[in-house]
Amino acid sequence: MDPDKNEIYNMSVEEARKAIQTEDPELIRKIDGQFALVAVEGKTIRIARSIGRPIRYFIAKLSAGPCLVLAERIDTIFNYLKKEGLDDQFHPSYTRMAPAHYVTKIELLGCPDPNPVYTRFFTPQRNKHLSKSKETIGRLYMGCLYDEIKKWLKHVATKGPIGVSFSAGIDSGSVFLLTYQALLELGENPSRLKAFTLSVDNKGADMRQAKEFLGSLGLELFLEPLEISSSDLDWEGTLKIVEDYKPLDIQSATMNYALLTAIREKYPQWQYMIDGDGGDENLKDYPIEENPELTIKSVLNNLLLYQEGWGIDSMKHSMTYSGGLSRAYMRTYAPADHLGFKGFSPYTLPNFN
Repeated sequence: MDPDKNEIYNMSVEEARKAIQTEDPELIRKIDGQFALVAVEGKTIRIARSIGRPIRYFIAKLSAGPCLVLAERIDTIFNYLKKEGLDDQFHPSYTRMAPAHYVTKIELLGCPDPNPVYTRFFTPQRNKHLSKSKETIGRLYMGCLYDEIKKWLKHVATKGPIGVSFSAGIDSGSVFLLTYQALLELGENPSRLKAFTLSVDNKGADMRQAKEFLGSLGLELFLEPLEISSSDLDWEGTLKIVEDYKPLDIQSATMNYALLTAIREKYPQWQYMIDGDGGDENLKDYPIEENPELTIKSVLNNLLLYQEGWGIDSMKHSMTYSGGLSRAYMRTYAPADHLGFKGFSPYTLPNFN
């Protein structure tokens, strides 16, 4: 794990790690930002993460007892086991992704290994009455999103250009406009901002929608089209980077990888990217009529269905591959990390829920 990838605003990494060690949900919930942390106490290991920072783990067997290996990626775990002569124990499906919003406690006690114990540290209030006014509710949501973007600009993306993965839908559209406004409020030059829109074979609705959206606001000068050919779409390379197989996530990741590759080729030094991934999940904007596995009851009975999947206390999706944004976020995180970008989506943060 790379500790420099943690973006914690209100305490040190060591303070956050000590909070995780307590397993106190209220204390852990106070950690503000994005993080993936491991706290070790003897043979007890506690793992905690936000959606935007993955942690995978694998338990191998040694003569002296179990060996826990943690990393962001499956291939990193495999390469370590190969170096240690333990790769004969490996299968990718034996790895697990620690779920976001929980402390995952693992006791290295021997064989057979006990199941992890999960302690939730983020529990949004169910049936919370905000208002009968859609406008009021919208202002509350967008106000919180705005606050998270400002914190990121003040603590992380303090200088240099900022790119928005921009399709001009409600998710990326809101992120662009709020980042633009936040730069103005913070006294920053809004020219730091670019809205990158991918166009494949000069087809698709994104480019037209992006031009209409920004043009109607007099902001079309921020739009930068990235024209590619369909032959540039590398789904096989994307599979290796994302380490997943679910079709919709791979489709999304393939387009994301193509967009970021085009930016990297044009701007070799570019660092910061912001996007709206997680907007559909957090706003519960999901077409259940297109998913026969979902019902109204299943949506209402799960606090964070789309963020976490069904991997806690029930088996529905794989604990290794996509099932809820907690694992599926690799579709966004992995291509950006692979190409050297520092990515961020304010829609993934608990404060927004």
